[in-house]
Amino acid sequence: MTAPGSVSARVRRLAGDAHVVVIEVSPGGFVARHPAGWAQLFSVVRGSGWVSGGDGKHASIEAGEAVLWDAGEEHESGSDEGMTVLVVEAESLAL
Repeated sequence: MTAPGSVSARVRRLAGDAHVVVIEVSPGGFVARHPAGWAQLFSVVRGSGWVSGGDGKHASIEAGEAVLWDAGEEHESGSDEGMTVLVVEAESLAL
């Protein structure tokens, strides 16, 4: 890290070609089940909801938590109360 005053902080590139999107899920909304086109990091930044991966079982998720889906993995997400999600997608993610 080169910002003045920084201590013990490191910036690391997660992926070469990647794109980032924000998904805003309204209360009662959901993103229907579909295969991930690329590796996908799904990070909740506000609110809470649920996610499901290849096994189809719903798991709770809330702000500060994330899930990683592999390319081709079937997944879905939704929220009873609403949530905002930051998604990073890339051919591969070095986490």
